[in-house]
Amino acid sequence: MSTRRFFKVSGQIVDVLRQEIYPGTLEIMDGTITAITREPVSETHYILPGFIDAHVHVESSMLVPSEFARLAVPHGTVATVSDPHEIGNVLGLKGVEYMLDNGKKVPFKFFFGAPSCVPATPFETAGAEITPEDIEELFLRPEVKYLAEMMNWPGVLNGDDLVMQKITLAQKFDKQVDGHAPGLRGEQAAAYAAAGMTTDHECFTAEEALDKLAVGMKILIREGSAAKNFEALIPLLKDHSTRIMFCSDDKHPDNLVEGHINELVKRALAHGHELFHVLQAACVNPVKHYKLEVGLLQEKDPADFIIVDNLEDFTIQQTYINGQLVAENGKTKIEFTPSEIINNFHAEAKTVEQFRLPAQQATKVKVIEPYDGQLITGLLTAEARIENGNIVSDVQNDVLKMTVVNRYENAEPAIAFIKNFGLKQGAIASSVGHDSHNIIAVGCDDESLCRAVNLVIEAKGGISAVSQELEEILPLPVAGIMSAEDGFWVAEQYAKLDRIAKEMGSTLNSPYMTLSFMALLVIPALKLSDKGLFDGQKFAFVDVLEAQ
Repeated sequence: MSTRRFFKVSGQIVDVLRQEIYPGTLEIMDGTITAITREPVSETHYILPGFIDAHVHVESSMLVPSEFARLAVPHGTVATVSDPHEIGNVLGLKGVEYMLDNGKKVPFKFFFGAPSCVPATPFETAGAEITPEDIEELFLRPEVKYLAEMMNWPGVLNGDDLVMQKITLAQKFDKQVDGHAPGLRGEQAAAYAAAGMTTDHECFTAEEALDKLAVGMKILIREGSAAKNFEALIPLLKDHSTRIMFCSDDKHPDNLVEGHINELVKRALAHGHELFHVLQAACVNPVKHYKLEVGLLQEKDPADFIIVDNLEDFTIQQTYINGQLVAENGKTKIEFTPSEIINNFHAEAKTVEQFRLPAQQATKVKVIEPYDGQLITGLLTAEARIENGNIVSDVQNDVLKMTVVNRYENAEPAIAFIKNFGLKQGAIASSVGHDSHNIIAVGCDDESLCRAVNLVIEAKGGISAVSQELEEILPLPVAGIMSAEDGFWVAEQYAKLDRIAKEMGSTLNSPYMTLSFMALLVIPALKLSDKGLFDGQKFAFVDVLEAQ
């Protein structure tokens, strides 16, 4: 008896490659489109290719891949181009292989990159290293499509031997090389592209993006939970539709429940962009650039498509992957599956005294200035608030103490100061701290700071909030950065902690996401690693204290 599966789907077919819309019927056999017939149909809904997130760190959703998929498919997402360098920084090749294998548990198309910069810099403590030999091993796996973002752009421009060895490997295996070069323009952008970089998702002005387009790079318009560059870059779509893609980069679970690439499609249309230009960016360009096995609604393609009610609101009625219905009417049809717990977490509880910062001769402190919706930061100086010979948080002027604590071994906390978090009491902490994922925390007093950090240590990973009234933590036991629980539950718990942080005074749109990037040394100007305060423009450590 045959077990082959055949079915038909009729509607208004949106052929993005040919840029036409016509009534017709798809014939699907065993997950492949075997025929497309142009014919009158009664159905008024639209059938079009599924959406692709062209650059995302799945780990930043705090979900394992199988749970990320469950939350993404109701929004019409059928595939992601994913850089697993977050778990790579914690567990090396073992962590990357975990992501690849976990993604295969569900009917969703995860395509991964081989992380290029693990550890990201020598100025922080990571849990592992990914070597050229590891990268070569990953390139032998069919789901690994590219060399992931080359954050060490100075190494590219200076011809660093190890960097060039990795780029050469990608070229040997005919893999694309993703770029990561915030602010790079002019001759430097040209040199970066000439070395083999083919994309960039870090542009925060149209002028910067145009410089990179001019030298042959493709631009990924990013709109995530922390970095939001859509409004600045979407005008580029009109003249560069074949070289633009959409991505989230980092998407927290509560935001993923609300929407994904479908939101960028709707916003682009609302800006007046032509339908096929928008769908080119959302559906076609990632497939072509990375050579993905994702269907584009052509005969003999995998049956990866979505059905929407209209071409303005883009309400997703159904999502199909390899001919399997994976979401319908806003509900996922992918079932929860248990996932293995792996980790690398060895820090022990800290004492309040370890967070004290003696004033010595200092009267001022350097201050990190984050910008809401951006990963870049400013560098300020502020008057030091001194109590009992120690420099403490200045809540009234919103200059708060922050810390990064090594989670891989016992070491003294690194201390600095930060503005714009707005907390009026308590502290928040997280072991999601790009890129090495040490513990990072901000607080109004040393006691709260210490307790928030220790909650994370006790759970061997998580995000926490401590105030006078409560202590809350969302445990993240998978590599200290992900939960293996039901993704919708994780989203609720994360939303609760986000709400608590804002009730404690934070004015940031996404305080935990912003916090997670305050140790990302490769993006200027000022960040904090577990080894100290780091100037990303000078690429050197600097003293947090300033004497009169």
